[in-house]
Amino acid sequence: MSLEIEILNAMVLARMNQFHLAGILELYRTLGSATAVMEHRNDIRAVIPDAGPRLVEGLQADIAPLMRRAEEELHFCETKGIQPLSMTDEAYPERLKQCDDAPVVLYYIGNANLNQRRVINIVGTRKCTPYGQDLIRRFIGDLRMVCPEVLIVSGLAYGVDICAHRNALEHGFETVGVLAHGLDDLYPSRHKDTANRMVGQGGLLTEFMTGTNADKINFVRRNRIVAGMSDACILVESAAKGGGLITASISRGYGRDVFAFPGRVGDEYSEGCNNLIRDNGAALISSADDFVRAMGWESDALMVKAQNEGIQRNLFPDLSPEEQTIVEVLQRHNDLQINMLATQTNIPVNRLTALLFELEMKGVVRTLAGGMYHLFLGS
Repeated sequence: MSLEIEILNAMVLARMNQFHLAGILELYRTLGSATAVMEHRNDIRAVIPDAGPRLVEGLQADIAPLMRRAEEELHFCETKGIQPLSMTDEAYPERLKQCDDAPVVLYYIGNANLNQRRVINIVGTRKCTPYGQDLIRRFIGDLRMVCPEVLIVSGLAYGVDICAHRNALEHGFETVGVLAHGLDDLYPSRHKDTANRMVGQGGLLTEFMTGTNADKINFVRRNRIVAGMSDACILVESAAKGGGLITASISRGYGRDVFAFPGRVGDEYSEGCNNLIRDNGAALISSADDFVRAMGWESDALMVKAQNEGIQRNLFPDLSPEEQTIVEVLQRHNDLQINMLATQTNIPVNRLTALLFELEMKGVVRTLAGGMYHLFLGS
């Protein structure tokens, strides 16, 4: 299957998807690719016997105009360095892919791994107060000290979003902005300088083709991507109603952890957070340490502590013979899954799991996306 053909077919399906979301996704998951769906579009009931008439009619309609539009979009992407990501692409956010309403195709420009080991989103009001700004500044600064390898996602909007992106950049985190329009434009335009920095230290992501306006409904659709690609949602400030609360609600629906910073009773932009905490819709946090403990990410903090205390990778004075064997294998063949490590080291998987955990605690090894184990270089 040609990658270019798969991308074009995914773009075509994404346009159909606006009207037949559940049916298109069911077909995609059943057949395994956009190309396979297009190959069966005239006999789709052989795949899904109870496919609705609108879905059947939509698939059998003339797709020539949609294909021409897809070819134009692909050309634009190629000239601008944009990656179209179909669900078959390894770079597509794996967490998002598991969601029932995941986009069939995404458009991405940047250098961050969208499948990093830790991904969080920070959201809230567009009218962020000095209190909220200070919370974001302290949270991200402290998070860098205890859990430095986190991808921070938000929506590049006014208020909490842009404050989160800018503080992430300032503290050396990669940060991705999810947009409610195509990558030929930027809304709001005054965030262009920040967006340009993000392309080199994170990226910009959207499900929308060029020429798409930043309409209100698109922001709601955008929120599901912010929620779906993350491990956790952190609500900083929110009025009683707002987009941040929508993202928090979607996150809960996806089974993600949701956290909120409390605010003073009676403050307009703390009301949404306080209500969410009161109603058990979010866990209360007041610091990065609270968050890391709640997520069970203490091993990251221990790894940082080990680094700061000067554990040298080339000395490892406190390694057991078995641990030393693992290190030597990773020195020769770094980034291995546990089954390959078991083969290379001759250590049973159940024993190897415990040893790898100990090596993580010592700051020697870390896990990457896809269950890969990496010998930490201390850089």
